[in-house]
Amino acid sequence: MSSLPRPKPLPPLTLILGGARSGKSRFAEGLALQAERPYYLATGQAWDTEMADRIKTHKAQRGPQWDNIEEPLALTDRLKALSVPEKPILVDCLTLWLTNLMMAEYDIAVERQRLLECLPDLPGPVLFVSNEVGFGIVPDNALARRFRDEAGRLHQALAARADSVYLLVAGIPMTVKSI
Repeated sequence: MSSLPRPKPLPPLTLILGGARSGKSRFAEGLALQAERPYYLATGQAWDTEMADRIKTHKAQRGPQWDNIEEPLALTDRLKALSVPEKPILVDCLTLWLTNLMMAEYDIAVERQRLLECLPDLPGPVLFVSNEVGFGIVPDNALARRFRDEAGRLHQALAARADSVYLLVAGIPMTVKSI
């Protein structure tokens, strides 16, 4: 009797970037679902009815194979509390988390540093999904420029520490960095 090959274990830290509707979440979900009942740590907040509908739709689409957690602000603390060996945590997405922090007037540099410092101590794999926002035009207002800059800083810092980095374009994953 032959057994099926076991999926390759996930690296400790994976960063998945892409534009809106690039397929980054679907790709990340496929990676995380190599394990049984991974965590889906959603950072979105229902700022309006359209976002509330999106959140409801995404939850329904994910189905029962996930342990769903919502955490709009305390991402670092939640990662520390949830992380266990061989149970991946998919964080979707960092740009929504960054938006939430900015709207709540958190110190972004402090929160970014807290996140980066906790990562080496997490016993299980983490996959971060985030929107690459640096490919477009220079935003026309200070808040949008600050958001773009903060996202870029966060992505660079995570990519430097990540074992794997992917960029999704039109549903196609491109390996940027691999262990």
